[in-house]
Amino acid sequence: MNRTKRAVAFSRFRDANPHPTTELEFNSPFELLVAVILSAQATDVSVNRATRRLFPLARDPAAMLELGEEGLRRCIRSIGLYNAKAKNIIAACRKLREEHGGEVPTTRAALESLPGVGRKTANVVLNTAFGVPTIAVDTHIFRVSNRTGIARGKNVREVEEGLLRRVPPEFRQDAHHWLILHGRYVCTARRPRCRACIIEDLCGFEDKQEAE
Repeated sequence: MNRTKRAVAFSRFRDANPHPTTELEFNSPFELLVAVILSAQATDVSVNRATRRLFPLARDPAAMLELGEEGLRRCIRSIGLYNAKAKNIIAACRKLREEHGGEVPTTRAALESLPGVGRKTANVVLNTAFGVPTIAVDTHIFRVSNRTGIARGKNVREVEEGLLRRVPPEFRQDAHHWLILHGRYVCTARRPRCRACIIEDLCGFEDKQEAE
C-alpha cells in the first residue's frame, strides 16, 4: 500500500467513524491504566464486566491499596491471569502513591516503570488518556497492518515504528482505534470479511477474493 492509498484508507476510516475510542470503560487515567493491565489475554467485554464491580470500590490508587490484593482478586477473578494482574496492580498503585503523588504519569518511561505496564499498555494510556499521537500494536493491529500492507513488520515494534512513519500526521491520533476496531470486527484472523471492508480496493491482501 503506497502513500496515496494509505491516505485514502484513513480518510475512509475517519468518515465511517470520526471519533473512535477504546471499548474499555473508564472515567479517569487511573481507571484506564487498570483496565488496560487487566485486558492482557482477556476480552474488553470481560474486563468491563469486572471493572463495573471494581471501580465503584477503588477509583484511585489509595482506594485500590485499601481494597488490597485479596479484595482485588475477588473482583477480577473472572479474568485470566487474575492473580498476577492483582499483584501487579497493587504494586503499581503503591508506586503511583509513593513516586507520583497518586497520579498516572504522562511519560512513557515513567509508565513503563510501573509493574505490569509494558510498551503497549503505556502507548494506550498515552494515546487515549493524554492525547499523545502514538500507536499501540496488539495482535489485531499487527495482523491488519501486515495483511493490508499499511505497515508490514516481523514483530510489533517494527509495525509500530512503520505505522508512526507511514500514517499521515492528521490521522495518527486515532489510527490505533481505527485499526484495532477494523481487526476486531472486519479484518478478522480466520475469515476476514473482505466484502464488508471499506478499504478492500486499497488492500494488499492476496487471498481476499476467497474471503467472505
